[in-house]
Amino acid sequence: MSENVLVQAKKSPVPAWLRAMRPKQWVKNILVFAAPVAAGALFDPRVLVNTLWAFLAFSLISASIYLINDVRDVEADRLHPKKRFRPIAAGELGSTPAIVLAAVTMAASFGIGFWVAPLLGITLAIYWVLQVGYSMFLKHQPIIDLAMVAAGFLLRAVAGGVASGIELSQWFLLVACFGSLYMVAGKRYSEMKELGSEAGTRASLERYSLSYLRFVWAISCSIVIMSYSLWTFEQAREEQLWGVPWTTISIVPFTLALLRYAMDIDAGNAGEPEDVVLNDRVLQALAVLWLIPLGVGIFLP
Repeated sequence: MSENVLVQAKKSPVPAWLRAMRPKQWVKNILVFAAPVAAGALFDPRVLVNTLWAFLAFSLISASIYLINDVRDVEADRLHPKKRFRPIAAGELGSTPAIVLAAVTMAASFGIGFWVAPLLGITLAIYWVLQVGYSMFLKHQPIIDLAMVAAGFLLRAVAGGVASGIELSQWFLLVACFGSLYMVAGKRYSEMKELGSEAGTRASLERYSLSYLRFVWAISCSIVIMSYSLWTFEQAREEQLWGVPWTTISIVPFTLALLRYAMDIDAGNAGEPEDVVLNDRVLQALAVLWLIPLGVGIFLP
């Protein structure tokens, strides 16, 4: 490990132990709000509180997985153009303190989960087992590695529902399932395009081609649009505000947002999905234009 890596990594004012938990990636856990929003129950005080607890629980369990993964992959991360700056790979946080922190965050997450709702605790436990299995050996299995990461996104979406006993519709589950696969395949595609000949620093990329990953994220995107559209048709009611089919109108910005994100994937900029969400102003604007008619259609009579 070069001295430059250590110097560059230590410039951050954020403590190494906190950066190792990757708080920026906790934005993915906003998916726990999806089920309460889709059910029109988010502003029920009980549901809102339970959903916030679910968000915290998933942030903690995610941190546990990130720490375990970084300890296991420390040598490989030091060869990666970006991951070598992570605190463990850069030598800022030792492996033993990282494992202790992983155990603490895992225990705290399970404690919150089972306290809020037994099914939430079980969902967190399934997530932890799948992600540890992914970190240990499943990440090297083609297709299975995509499914494992996609399952992580899907379980986040499910968690928001089970935390408050909200029934999940078939269309919601299809959108969550294939939306997760779309994000993961797009992430892998961008990583391959960005790394090029250095793709071997991630073993799972060696078995894929750009054309195959493009096929996966393209077909997943198509299924998401179809499933979301069918869900909105199911939600349309005659008594919606001014008689306008607001949820159906939301199909347009929703589709445009997916197409915009596809541009980021195709350009190789979606290797870190949270960076795209936080930095792409057009995508953020489309998200607002999507949420407005969706919110009107769901929450206003």
